Amino acid sequence: MVDRASIRAETEAMRWGVALTMLLMLPSCIPRSGQRPPAAPRPQTQAPRPAPARQPPLQCHVDLARGQIGFRVLPDRQFGGGCSALGAVQLLEIGTPVTNLGAMTCPLARAFALWVRESVQPEAARRLGSPVRRIESRGTYACRPVNSQPGARLSEHAFANAVDIGAFELADGRRITIEAGWNAEDGEVRAFLRSIHRAGCRRFSVGLGPDSDGWHRDHLHFDLGRGPYCR
Repeated sequence: MVDRASIRAETEAMRWGVALTMLLMLPSCIPRSGQRPPAAPRPQTQAPRPAPARQPPLQCHVDLARGQIGFRVLPDRQFGGGCSALGAVQLLEIGTPVTNLGAMTCPLARAFALWVRESVQPEAARRLGSPVRRIESRGTYACRPVNSQPGARLSEHAFANAVDIGAFELADGRRITIEAGWNAEDGEVRAFLRSIHRAGCRRFSVGLGPDSDGWHRDHLHFDLGRGPYCR
C-alpha cells in the first residue's frame, strides 16, 4: 500500500531543495556593491575597405559585338558638379544612321540599338510603309539638372545614361517629328510614334513623351535611371 504521507513529504523536500539552490546561486548573478558587470566587448574599429576597382562592362561590349553593332570604347571621364561618363561607348553603326550621338553608357547604347532595330524600323515599315533612313537625336551626355531647372537633381544625361529623339527621316522623303507628329491628323503617324514610345518604355527604365509634360512636347526621352516610369 502506497504511503501518501511519505510521498507528500518527499515532494515538499524536493521543492525546498530547488528553492535553496536558487537562493545560493542568486549572489553570483547580482554584482557586488561598487562592482559593475563586465562590459560587452567593443567591436574593433576597422579602416573602411577601399572601393574595388570598377571593371569595364566587358559583357556589354561582347553583346554589342555579337549584334554587329559598331562602337568604340570611351575613356572614363569625371566632370565638375558630379557629372560623369563612366563605362561609356560611342555608337558608330547600328544599321540606321543617328545624328548627334555622344557618350552613352554601354547598357544604354545596347538598349538603344535594339530599340531601333526591333521596334522603330519594323513599326515604320508596318505603319508608314517606308523604312527609316535617319534618326535625329538631341544628344546623350549633358551636364545639367533635370529639365535644365536650377536646383533640380542631376539628369540622367549628366551620367551619359539618357538619349533624346526628335525626328525620323523616312526613305520616301517624309520627315516625322515628335512635336508635329504626336497629334498629327495622320492616324498612322500618331500610331507609329505611340507604338515606338511604348516599346521604348518596355526596353528602358524611363520613357517620356509629349504626354508627360511640356518639357518633352518635342522629343522622346529614354534613360536607364530610376524606374520603371512611362508617360
